[in-house]
Amino acid sequence: MKFVRFMYDNKVCEGILFNDKIKKIDSATGKLNISLEYSVDQVDFLPTSNPSKIVCIGENYKEHIEEMGSEVADEPVIFMKPSSSVIAHGDSIVIPEESERVDYEAELGVVIGSVCKNVSKEDAKNYIMGYTCLNDVTARDIQQRESQWIRAKGYDTFCPVGPCLETDIDPLSLDIKLYVNGELKQSSNTKNMMRDVYTLVSYISKIMTLYPGDIIATGTPKGVGRLMDGDMVTVEIEGIGKLTNYVIRE
Repeated sequence: MKFVRFMYDNKVCEGILFNDKIKKIDSATGKLNISLEYSVDQVDFLPTSNPSKIVCIGENYKEHIEEMGSEVADEPVIFMKPSSSVIAHGDSIVIPEESERVDYEAELGVVIGSVCKNVSKEDAKNYIMGYTCLNDVTARDIQQRESQWIRAKGYDTFCPVGPCLETDIDPLSLDIKLYVNGELKQSSNTKNMMRDVYTLVSYISKIMTLYPGDIIATGTPKGVGRLMDGDMVTVEIEGIGKLTNYVIRE
């Protein structure tokens, strides 16, 4: 099922996405109200969850490691984005004044469903609520001149997620693509990850407690590139949908 959060009539709502229609979930009963249906054009999408943190994995596709001129690490490369960086489908990515090179990075996002600590790889799927599209926006010029990635990865608007949270999908073999102004820039499959979703959830849970709504960004394939003022960028993941955002300069 494709769960969505959205604003309608100045109220935060939840629903299920069916193609270009949203059926509202009754806030009192938690059940689907089939009589309340909205077109996607009638609502403003909200982020798929309210994470306490976004834990990101770097260099998880071999071909991306090669294009960045890096070496394969013995352990997962971990960094974080603040929750303040999260925006929704349809929101604008803002290029900060101090950066001259902001890049897109298409990724599969994993949304945690229950408190997760010290779990095994075999048990990891029981702690996952679902999956979403994610764009790990990066100020590449800042990243290249600083040893820590917090500033380059952490600006407001640098973590678009959405449009929905898909609960019924196998994350181990999904086509993942990214388009800028309709032109294909990235194309791969999650089967090409060096460390799969369940391995990552287990690994991270042994470092820090993951809470419901927390997001794991699982790494980007090759083909990362620059975003410019006025661009439209779309992350498309098989079985989930299309996350589209617009780019403006501060």
